[in-house]
Amino acid sequence: MKLFLKQLRPAALILLVMIIICGVIYTAVMTGVAQLIFPNQANGSVITVTLKDGTKKDYGSALIAQDFTEPQYLIGRPMATQQSATEAQAPGARPLMDSNLSPASAQMKKEVAAQVQWFHELDPGNTAPIPADLVTGSGSGVDPSISPAAAEYQVERIARERNMSADAVRILIKKYTTGRFLGFIGDPTVNVLKVNLALDGLL
Repeated sequence: MKLFLKQLRPAALILLVMIIICGVIYTAVMTGVAQLIFPNQANGSVITVTLKDGTKKDYGSALIAQDFTEPQYLIGRPMATQQSATEAQAPGARPLMDSNLSPASAQMKKEVAAQVQWFHELDPGNTAPIPADLVTGSGSGVDPSISPAAAEYQVERIARERNMSADAVRILIKKYTTGRFLGFIGDPTVNVLKVNLALDGLL
């Protein structure tokens, strides 16, 4: 018993010290550094807009997709859902998209075809090829961005719906396009939420 208590005391002391160092001090330091150097990212990259009456409103995170389906908005990638894309939905609603499907599966082909049909019904006059990212989900299922090609595919429709020039729409898209990291890593992306807030005159 004495030997047990002799071993228990330093073990408990080490545990307490590690809890204080790793659970309290480290966490506090990392939180403080993040708030000091990267406050926006540390708080979720939330897009906050100051309205005309002076109040501020949060419209969402720049890192998480929102489901835009109206023709006057830039539309992003299909969002992942646990429901099947073949389940009944409201007429005209964008088809649901399953997540983690094999690219070679019959279900995947069916869901991509449903997305293609939805875009054709949304804008019947647009006969251009639909960029792949508009009809396939991302790995996370909540990708906030699309490719510049996917944004360009929608320019004429947005301009027509908003009674503005296509060049004006392109200017907003270019403003919220992020280039390759360090100039050569990844691909350029367009943030859907930021473009839509800009289209509404909020950014």
